[in-house]
Amino acid sequence: MILGEIFERNAVLFGDKTAIYFNGREVTHATLLAQAYQLGNALLSLGLRRQDRVAILAQNCVETLELIAAAGLTGLTCVGLNYRLSAREQVHILQDSAPSVWLFEAQYTERVQEICASLTTLPILICIGTPTPALTHVYHDCGQLVSQAATTRPALSAREQDIIFLVYTSGTTGQPKGVMHSHRGQLEQTKNCSNIFAASPQDCALLVMPFYHLGALSIYLSYAWAGGAVAVHRAFDASLVLLALSQQPITAALLAPIMIQTLLDAPSEQLNQPNRLHTVIYSSAPMPVPLLKRAIQQFGPIFMQVYGMTESMLGTCLYKHQHTLSGQPHETKRLASAGQPYFGCQIVLRKDDGSICNTNEVGEITILSDATMQGYWNNSVATHQTIRDGWCYTGDLGYFDAQHFLFLVDRKKDMIISGGENIYSREVEEALLTHPSVFEVAVVGAPDNTWGEAVVAFIVCRGQQPDSQELIEHCRQQIASYKKPKSIFFIEALPRILSTNKVDKKALRARMLHVAAQH
Repeated sequence: MILGEIFERNAVLFGDKTAIYFNGREVTHATLLAQAYQLGNALLSLGLRRQDRVAILAQNCVETLELIAAAGLTGLTCVGLNYRLSAREQVHILQDSAPSVWLFEAQYTERVQEICASLTTLPILICIGTPTPALTHVYHDCGQLVSQAATTRPALSAREQDIIFLVYTSGTTGQPKGVMHSHRGQLEQTKNCSNIFAASPQDCALLVMPFYHLGALSIYLSYAWAGGAVAVHRAFDASLVLLALSQQPITAALLAPIMIQTLLDAPSEQLNQPNRLHTVIYSSAPMPVPLLKRAIQQFGPIFMQVYGMTESMLGTCLYKHQHTLSGQPHETKRLASAGQPYFGCQIVLRKDDGSICNTNEVGEITILSDATMQGYWNNSVATHQTIRDGWCYTGDLGYFDAQHFLFLVDRKKDMIISGGENIYSREVEEALLTHPSVFEVAVVGAPDNTWGEAVVAFIVCRGQQPDSQELIEHCRQQIASYKKPKSIFFIEALPRILSTNKVDKKALRARMLHVAAQH
């Protein structure tokens, strides 16, 4: 089976039902397939062959979903470009992936013009809309090109082993790497996610995360697999999301914890409007327990957490019924977990010597699944470092409790070693978040001549800024004294990685070192 068959099935079974809500438009399953056929034929008419790459630089739009369907039918490979990256970073991705075609929205014309000057080989340019200012390079108008293409099923058909998505990582440890995902792997991911979310043809999933990120792709395909719909927003805007929840038939949503925090802080007249939500999936980062409790009190027991990474895909799920606010201590503690491995996914925690960890012993999370990536594009060295005997080494540290609930404690590279003791940043962050004045927090290690590393906390306050010593003492009451922060920096906002919305701890370390150098 190939991904394109999902859209063909939906056109037959649910043809006149809405597949996409976008900017006041409704696109049916039948129309989506027809547009995918035409786009696929248009791309093939330009000379593209199976596994040629098609890059797209766009905010969330219908054309992106049409490209996914067209690639799912023809065996072309989609390369999503993060529109928030610098020109230099985008040049690297384009040079590395070497796309035959580059689709872009008209709003990015100046950036495209700038980048073309740096590329030795220019891809075929296709503009969604009218370029402003005028583009000096030859380009095709997307609407015109597609309208002139054949409406029949493209002659070229994808194969299960073909690469459907080339997703570039955030590059926090170096240049971004292209993660290769096949039709076979993505179908495994899609089926499992659709089952876990209990998606149905009656569902409509809200999508506010960008499609250059696998989170949005996975949710889209999971609900498409069930014959459901998606409500696509250009980007996350709390007011627009709350308005959509009150006016559209949205039943599910994928949101990062920071997005949930923003929704909860919206004016009550917006927040308390009736809606049809029965499922909120959160991912990208662990949800602080105080925030999670507040979210459940506001929206009800509708939250699910999924854990995974771009390379491994889905690893664990914490189901709605496992979000226990009251009960035995071991039950309520699971609010801080990432859930249990889903069926078909094996997770083993390993020590540095490769041996398997015992219960409650911290180790690196390794995942074995049919949904795991095929490897990194043009980077066999990194592939062999990450995929070993089929296992994906995530770089995340965690432990299993007696019932096999997975608790994340840190990124391996973020673990702090102070005085010979391992300190996990999330434990310190959770302790600080129990203080009413702490809105957000990120903990990192700083070089220390005596202890090797010292714990440093960056804090965004809610209301009046408390005294640093008050927070340090509060932390000491929650966890062992040696884990408490030695220093606290108050900042207006935490820096975030553009592609994932996760806190950029590398930037925080650099900021800390810069401050130290000035003293």
